[in-house]
Amino acid sequence: MAARAFLEREMNSDPATPEARPTLSVVVPTYREAANVPVLFERLKTALAGLPWEMIVVDDDSSDGTADVAYALAARDPRLRCIRRIDRVGLAGAVIEGWMSSSADLVAVIDGDLQHDESILPKMYQALAAGRGNLAIGTRVADEAAPGGLSPARQKLSDLGAWFFRRLAGVAIRDPMSGFFMIRRGIVSRLAPRLSPDGFKILVDVVLSSHGDLEIVETPYVFRPRQAGESKLSPLVGLDFLGLVAHHASGGALPIRFVLFALIGGVGLVVHLVVLTALIEGFGPANFVAFQIVATLIAMASNFLLNNEITYRDYRYRGIAMAGGFALFALLCGVGAIANVDIAWRLFHGQQDWWLAGLAGAFVSVVWNYAASSAIVWRRRRSA
Repeated sequence: MAARAFLEREMNSDPATPEARPTLSVVVPTYREAANVPVLFERLKTALAGLPWEMIVVDDDSSDGTADVAYALAARDPRLRCIRRIDRVGLAGAVIEGWMSSSADLVAVIDGDLQHDESILPKMYQALAAGRGNLAIGTRVADEAAPGGLSPARQKLSDLGAWFFRRLAGVAIRDPMSGFFMIRRGIVSRLAPRLSPDGFKILVDVVLSSHGDLEIVETPYVFRPRQAGESKLSPLVGLDFLGLVAHHASGGALPIRFVLFALIGGVGLVVHLVVLTALIEGFGPANFVAFQIVATLIAMASNFLLNNEITYRDYRYRGIAMAGGFALFALLCGVGAIANVDIAWRLFHGQQDWWLAGLAGAFVSVVWNYAASSAIVWRRRRSA
């Protein structure tokens, strides 16, 4: 394996000269990035030459030996440290944990997939060190002469998210969905209790949690194509973004996972109505009950798949295990549906408006389905 060959080479290499206390910690959240970590470390050596810095790899117990590769590098060079997280997963949580392990004046986050341009780190460092801001963002820009790694779908998603964020937060940031930025450690230490460990968009969380108390500078760069490993993101990450925004809009009262679960429930409702309409128009209303059952099962399946990939992506089912997960999910959601109908019926016959009765039933159903899914369906995956 590549990781084993790398480890053997490192055992025979010369150790680096110890550096002074780092004033910059570059946090790299990883999952299955064994091939990329050594490359990124070498690039950081070049980009940050002359600066006291360190690289902190926070690995979510990757199955490809990412942590072993990082430990081997750390054994030969004190500028690298590795935190291997057991039973704790998620990009945002990894970044926060890396920041909290640092004693540097400035902390940065950069992806381990080599798509961010590490050569702009000195510019970001100089801006903050000179007092021109306390948050420096690496802003992705298009370059027609050198196309980057942002697909058209992700570019549209990024543009839409930036437009929505600027109007909601009132902060003029060109790329709020960036995962590449630098900030003063004192600020993130103060914000840490407010930050969510769930989700991908840690920058959005930082800006919204600061309540406008940030001086922001942006440094443009061209987003690179991925060279190794596999992408962890998809256009569905837009739902994750909306969940984070709703979480802050509610003052933190609504957990991000609950918001995502509810949004996906809305998607399931649309799926249900589309399928039911198609069946009735195609075959007539005579078999309405059968069509209702089919539409319900398809909507449940869509909800399970989306929740598996988004809401509970850290604990997702894979392969044949998905069948058992879906069966359990459908069974528990069936209980929620019964509660929905029962409560709505009781309120309606208690002289409540029909729309209020229906809304109350739907709310109870969503809360039950979310609680049961978190405590039973995907809790089993956490234990596994």
